[in-house]
Amino acid sequence: MEISGGITASLAGRYAAALYDLAGEQGHVTAVESDLDTLAAAVRESADLAALIKNPEVTREAAAKAVDAVAALLKLSPLTRNFLGVLAANRRLASLPDVVRAFTAIAAAARGEVTADVTTAHPLDEAQIAALTEKLKVREGRAVTVKAHVDPAILGGLVVQIGSRMIDGSIRTRLNSLAQAMKG
Repeated sequence: MEISGGITASLAGRYAAALYDLAGEQGHVTAVESDLDTLAAAVRESADLAALIKNPEVTREAAAKAVDAVAALLKLSPLTRNFLGVLAANRRLASLPDVVRAFTAIAAAARGEVTADVTTAHPLDEAQIAALTEKLKVREGRAVTVKAHVDPAILGGLVVQIGSRMIDGSIRTRLNSLAQAMKG
């Protein structure tokens, strides 16, 4: 599979591409993508899990048992559980967040979609997300999946990142630009 941006050139990209190929052969791409989203959320929300996957002192066997227990608790598919076992056996659990991002990008590219990371100061409601998705779809000329994030530090407006392109309409950036202009 040819993926633009050289995703598969990285270590995480190679693991993600191999997982995507296996999931595609078994017809479980959607299930694995959902599993990885669930797992990524668990890593973000649990400091203990995040520490576990990054700790080089944890043995391969202990790491494999721990991630298998987490996978069972999260009710992940057998393919995803086996994949986590491979990452643990190869001491690559620290790359898990990058693997998840790469897998998501590969799956979206295969569907002809692009992912837009949207950061706002306040949470968007469903109607706002739908309207933004439609505007981005028209701008990009293809399907867009919006992943919304909240960062109160931007003060207002929004920041949209699609691939390597960024549209920064945040109030923080506007105020910084105004401050620079006033300095002369």
